[in-house]
Amino acid sequence: MSDSLIGKDVIAALAASAAGLHGADGNPRVKQVVNRLLVDLMVAIDELDISMDEFWTGIAYLTQAGKQNEFGLIVPGVVLEHFLDLRLDEAERRAGITGGTARTIEGPLYIAGAPLSKGEARLDDGTDDGQVLFMEGQVRDILGKPISGAIVDVWHANTMGNYSHFDPTQAAYNLRRRIETDEEGRYRFRSIMPSGYACPRGSQTEKLLKAVGRHGNRPAHVHFFITSPGHRKLTTQINIDGDKYLYDDFAFGTRSELIPVVEHVSDARKIDQAGLNKPFARIRFDFTLAKSAIAAPTTIVNREHAEAA
Repeated sequence: MSDSLIGKDVIAALAASAAGLHGADGNPRVKQVVNRLLVDLMVAIDELDISMDEFWTGIAYLTQAGKQNEFGLIVPGVVLEHFLDLRLDEAERRAGITGGTARTIEGPLYIAGAPLSKGEARLDDGTDDGQVLFMEGQVRDILGKPISGAIVDVWHANTMGNYSHFDPTQAAYNLRRRIETDEEGRYRFRSIMPSGYACPRGSQTEKLLKAVGRHGNRPAHVHFFITSPGHRKLTTQINIDGDKYLYDDFAFGTRSELIPVVEHVSDARKIDQAGLNKPFARIRFDFTLAKSAIAAPTTIVNREHAEAA
């Protein structure tokens, strides 16, 4: 069936009543949003002729996703997290903010409170025999001035694509650190080359992606929050060039500006200078922060995060 069964005026009246638009009590913003979402949902049900069985199957799906705490994966998987980034990009452009490092999705696997160090840090605990990665760079403002004391909050997966705190085999805060930039705005860390990951087998996220004919894989990447007083918080990540899923990320997190050159070092002299006995990788990436601006939406996002045990 393609014809609507319910008039738009009836839908509008039902939504207004359910959202409490005719009463003085309640939160006006919540009422506005609930009303709009109810109208859009009822119109979709009517125009798509969504059956009772289809509707309640959807409710069961969402209920199970909530029980398994999967909305943090589903939201990027259906492009909503990237969409929010695009809206913030445009809001900044209209406010005259340009020149900062590109943002991209945070993802669901951040843990606050990682150990803090000055200038440089080692992220891994030595238990994962992955390729050693040295990454360094500078944090600057849009005029190119180094930002001393900025916090580079970094986290990534191990060679199995797993994150500490979500993977019981890893030590607390493994592959997670906060680094305070030095007088020249520089940061540096040693870690291991991360691997990409796939949505958990049998998860609600995987079921949805399969139903629409998509995979649930992410390319290898390293996450960052970059913060400094007087500057807009940057949420971003760099991708590892050459990954199979680099331009086919189920979470829509890849941006061309965030794919740095990966230097693979095999020269014996350089390996020895690094204090290693095998080839390693090196990445240089600089971050640029925009000044705080009242005219643009905040980049500080209040969202629920898992907590360290």
